Amino acid sequence: MADLLDRASAWLDGMRVKHASRLVLYQRGASSVAIAAGIGRTLFQVDNGSGVIETFESRDFLILAADLVLGGTVTLPKVGDRIRETQGQTIFVYEVMAPGNEPAWRFSDPYRRTLRIHSKHVGTP
Repeated sequence: MADLLDRASAWLDGMRVKHASRLVLYQRGASSVAIAAGIGRTLFQVDNGSGVIETFESRDFLILAADLVLGGTVTLPKVGDRIRETQGQTIFVYEVMAPGNEPAWRFSDPYRRTLRIHSKHVGTP
């Protein structure tokens, strides 16, 4: 018997890519790939060790795991990778990272089909 929730999740992922994403350039060193990404955010709260809770907001890119192909190989995100997002005439550069000991990415669904990549704006060339 087919997993109805898996099929529904795959359909929703397809609709997100088709209707709620934009093309970004994912880069690692000299390798890059143009990829459809949904845009999101995550709020992190990190204890700085002296009793102060600091809040950080990450710009998240939701991409299909199968689409992250660098050098001919499907791969997973790494801290330090760059994502270039164009809005109008402006290019925003984001670096894959997360504050404290938080992971820089995670699977966004139970079927490991979609990656949620956390990033920080690092420049606008």
